[in-house]
Amino acid sequence: FLEVECKPSKKRRRFAAGTKAGFAVSLINRKLNNGQPLAFAIEAIKEGEEPVSFGPDVALVDYGNGWKLQAVTDLDYPPPGKRKNFPQNLPFENSDGSRPGRTIATKPAAITAGYMMKILVAFILIFMLGAVFTIALENLPKLILMLNSM
Repeated sequence: FLEVECKPSKKRRRFAAGTKAGFAVSLINRKLNNGQPLAFAIEAIKEGEEPVSFGPDVALVDYGNGWKLQAVTDLDYPPPGKRKNFPQNLPFENSDGSRPGRTIATKPAAITAGYMMKILVAFILIFMLGAVFTIALENLPKLILMLNSM
């Protein structure tokens, strides 16, 4: 297993070797209490070395002696031009007092009859426009001859 130090909660979380960093971050954020800053990435750090950041689809690995994995929060790397202490709580709560989830699961849009009709109308209009241009190009030489004879 691998241990990731969670700076907001001051706890160490254990993950199986090969766990995706995105899953680890989402699990860490679910276990945080209200008001604690959210983690957005995981980094491997070692004193005197440049940190190694893990993307969301990368498996967590142990780099060996002296390296440790750490959850990175917004407070560690504030966006340029932003205040250092900005509110982390969402401005609303559920009816039972709990915070709503951080991610919104979206369902794929259903294909309705109206949607299919719009596609059919678009194809018909494209073919009609092509027919108009075809007829115009077929009659262009006749139009030029007629204009030259005047």
